[in-house]
Amino acid sequence: MNSPFKSPAMGNREPFSAFICDEAALDVLRPVVIEMGWQPEKCNKGGLRNAIQSLSIAASPAILMVDLSESGDPLNDINALAEVCEPGTVVIAVGQVNDVRLYRDLLSSGIHDYLLKPLSASQLRDSLTQAQAVFSSPRHADGDAEREHVATAVVGTRGGVGASTLATSLAWLFSSEHNRSTALLDLDVHFGTGALALDLEPGRGLTDAIENPSRIDGLFIERAMIRANDNLAILSAEAPINSPLMTDGTAFLQLEEEFRQAFDTTVIDLPRNMLINFPHLLSEVNVVTLVTELTLASARDTIRILSWLKQNAPAAHPLIVCNKMQAGTAEISKADFEASIERKINFQIPFDQKAAANAAKLGQTFVEANKGSRTVAPIREIAKMIVGVTEDGGESLKESGKKSSMLGGFDIKSLLGGAAKKDKTESEPAQ
Repeated sequence: MNSPFKSPAMGNREPFSAFICDEAALDVLRPVVIEMGWQPEKCNKGGLRNAIQSLSIAASPAILMVDLSESGDPLNDINALAEVCEPGTVVIAVGQVNDVRLYRDLLSSGIHDYLLKPLSASQLRDSLTQAQAVFSSPRHADGDAEREHVATAVVGTRGGVGASTLATSLAWLFSSEHNRSTALLDLDVHFGTGALALDLEPGRGLTDAIENPSRIDGLFIERAMIRANDNLAILSAEAPINSPLMTDGTAFLQLEEEFRQAFDTTVIDLPRNMLINFPHLLSEVNVVTLVTELTLASARDTIRILSWLKQNAPAAHPLIVCNKMQAGTAEISKADFEASIERKINFQIPFDQKAAANAAKLGQTFVEANKGSRTVAPIREIAKMIVGVTEDGGESLKESGKKSSMLGGFDIKSLLGGAAKKDKTESEPAQ
């Protein structure tokens, strides 16, 4: 996940500013600053508190050096600094506490570097040069070409088909096995289980975004999202059930835009009713992972949602995933289901109650808790196909979803009462 302070360009900002507590450190810093071609007057007396006061009324520099020596709670004060610092500032902290845990916590909070006092000219020179290099470096530190962003929305055709379980598993796979920075957006504002599956508190991030869409920017994303691991962060909510969702969807669009800038991959756990209320949510989604089961109701709603997608999100590639497959217990056969929806099921995931219970007990995603289970294999294949969708233009999805020719004797469409035909007619303009 990208730091709230880092950005690929300096723009028109002041290149450097420092807030240092003691004169001895300032005496070492000023000559290095002059050597870097910056103004020594930007080396101010005072520590982190002075920096916060100054930046609350002035623009942030590209590189900011702050002294934590007088701070009683450095991590909390760094968060206060993030509130007033503009996104794109590279922050170097200076202090006198030699503690590995503090160092790691500061780096995790978005600080670029932490320097121990007493300062030396060579130490400062190296750190400032590295900070300056941030603005000319590609987004990925390994030097590879920038990855094209991939977004998938996971939608369940019915409640209880396992869409949220699949969404969290895919997000975990993207972040861990595919090494992609991943955002998980759980849009079930009242009853979402994304944070629960990751053994995290949901926080107020999504609620705050909905209530204040104008606040959404790179800094907000960094502070509002809950980190699950180095590559995975979640934005969710657990809103009171007596508080209805009051939004025009602007916040969701802004969140998706920020995710495209800050992450390699976005996974949206999308309740199906959101399709009706906010159809624009899928305008930039590459793959719609439609989770279903072999029941009459799911067949009907798969037909209806596929028809809706064709009209409202033609650029998104549908991926049909049949979950909780059990031999001999299905309400309708796989062949009849495929005939009714006029396309093949892309993936089948076996029913495994023991594995699901194990994941819940461990507080882990389904795939993380059951790495050796046969149930996990198709989920890995789903993740692999989604990641590759930008490389082949979705051809693999199109190929695997070709219309089925298995027209069984069980006429599901007549039982559905022409649901697909009705939806198609309603979505077409009058002649």
